[in-house]
Amino acid sequence: MRSRPTPRLLVAITVSGLLLGAAGCTSSGPDTSRPTLAKASADTVTVAGAADAAARSVRVSTALFASAPGAVVARSGDADGISAASEAAASAHVPVLLTAKGAEGGAAVARELDRLGADWYQAVGDVSVDTDVEQRQAPDGGEAPESSRASRQATVVVADARADAAAVATAKAAGARVVTMPKGVIDPAAAPDVVTALHDRRGHPTVLVGAAFDALSDPEWTVRAAEGGFQLRNGGQRPFDGHRYVALYGAPGTPALGVLGEQGPEASVQRAEQVAKPYRAESDELVTPAMEVIATVAAGDAGADGDYSTELPVSTLEPYVEAAHDADMPVIIDLQPGRSDFLSQAKKYESLLKKPGVWLALDPEWRLTEDQVPLEQIGSVSAAEVNEVSSWLASLVREEGLPPKALVLHQFRLSMIQDRDALESHPELDVLVHVDGQGAQPDKQATWNALHQGAPEGLHWGWKNFYDEDTPMLTPSQTMSEVTPTPALVTYQ
Repeated sequence: MRSRPTPRLLVAITVSGLLLGAAGCTSSGPDTSRPTLAKASADTVTVAGAADAAARSVRVSTALFASAPGAVVARSGDADGISAASEAAASAHVPVLLTAKGAEGGAAVARELDRLGADWYQAVGDVSVDTDVEQRQAPDGGEAPESSRASRQATVVVADARADAAAVATAKAAGARVVTMPKGVIDPAAAPDVVTALHDRRGHPTVLVGAAFDALSDPEWTVRAAEGGFQLRNGGQRPFDGHRYVALYGAPGTPALGVLGEQGPEASVQRAEQVAKPYRAESDELVTPAMEVIATVAAGDAGADGDYSTELPVSTLEPYVEAAHDADMPVIIDLQPGRSDFLSQAKKYESLLKKPGVWLALDPEWRLTEDQVPLEQIGSVSAAEVNEVSSWLASLVREEGLPPKALVLHQFRLSMIQDRDALESHPELDVLVHVDGQGAQPDKQATWNALHQGAPEGLHWGWKNFYDEDTPMLTPSQTMSEVTPTPALVTYQ
C-alpha cells in the first residue's frame, strides 16, 4: 500500500476551448510545424463526457494537444470515414476531429483548428468546416509530438472504444496509453484492468472519455483511489460489484461472541479460507473470505464511562487487520455502542478505517437509549444517525484517496433502523443490510423477506449462519440456493 497522492485538479473541458495548463496557439504564435502536447500538470483529471462523440473528440484533442500543424476531420457516425481518418492521423501524429449535424458541429471543429494553430486539415468523407485553414492531404510520416514526460504518458480511459474511435485515435497519435472499460461497466473502480493501468501511470494526466463518465460524482477521487493500486483479491475496488464474501464473526479472545474469537489472527485467516472454500462451487460470483471483528462490545454493566459498551483498543484489532491484509481479505469493524453513538465510536477506529480493505458495520441491536440496558431491550438507530456516520466515512474515503468501502447495517427487525427510506447514499460507499435472524429456518426466511419489502433501492444484502442457534444451520449449498436474492455477504457466528 502506498501513501496517498497529492491533491489533484479536476478539469472538465468545455467545447469553448479551455486548455489544460497551456494557452491556445494560433498560426501567428509559436512554430506549429511539429505538434506539441498539452502541458497539463501530472495530476490532472479530465472528463470528456459530452453527450455526442463529436464534442468528445474536440475535448480529447484539447486535453492532449497544445498545438498541431493540422488535424484530420470526419463526420460523426461515419464509421468508415472515422477509420480512414484514424489511419491518417496516426501517421501524421495529429488529432481526429468529428463534425456533428448542424452548423455548430463544424464551428466547434473550426475553433479547435484555430486553437491548435493548424495550417491544414484533411477532410475524410462528407464534412463541412467553415474555416480559413487550408484543406489538403495529411502528410505521411509526420513528426511525433513534443511534450513533457508527464503529458506523453497520459492514460486515456474509454467507456466505449467503438463509439469514441476518433478519441482513441487522437490518444494514440499523442502517445497516450488507452484502456477500455469492460462492456456494461461504467465505474472504473469496478474494472480491474483500468485500476491497474491508472496505478501503473500514477502521477500522469488522466482523461476519461465517454458520456457514461458524466455519472461519476467525483472523477478526481475515483482516479486517485485507482492510482493507489489496492484491489480486492478477485480484482477491482468496488466491494459488491462482482464479489461475494464469506466471513467469520466475533470479538478477539472471546469465543462466546463468535467463532472469530476462538483463535488468533493467523488461525482466523486460515479458518476463514476453509469456511469460504465450499461456496466457490455454489456461487455465480467470485467468493472471498473475510472477517467481521467486533471492536466495541455491548456490556452488561455501565463501565467507567457509563455507556454499557467496551471499546477494544486499536492495538488489539491491528493484528487481525494486518493478517487479513496480508491474505487479501477485507476486515469489517463492527460497533455495538450501548448508550454511546455510532459516530463517536467509529472515530475511535479512524486509523484502521484509513486503510484500504477495512470496512465498517453498525449494529443497532446494541444502540440503546439512556434508560436501556443490553439484553433487556433491542436497540434501534435513526436514519439521521446512520447518515452522520455514512457522511463522515464517505468524506474520509474521499479525502484520503481510498478505494470504496462497504458500510454494513445489521438488522433483524424493521424497528431497528428508523425511517429507513431516509438513508443517504454516497458513491464512496456500498451499503449492505445484514439480516441477523437466528433460530428455525422458516422464521429466518420470514425475517429476510419482511426486511426486503419496501427497502430503498441500491442496497446489498447479507445473511448470517449461527452454528449453535440455527435449527438447522444451512449448508453452503442451501445458503446459495434457498436464500433469495443470493446474499453478497454470509457471516458465521
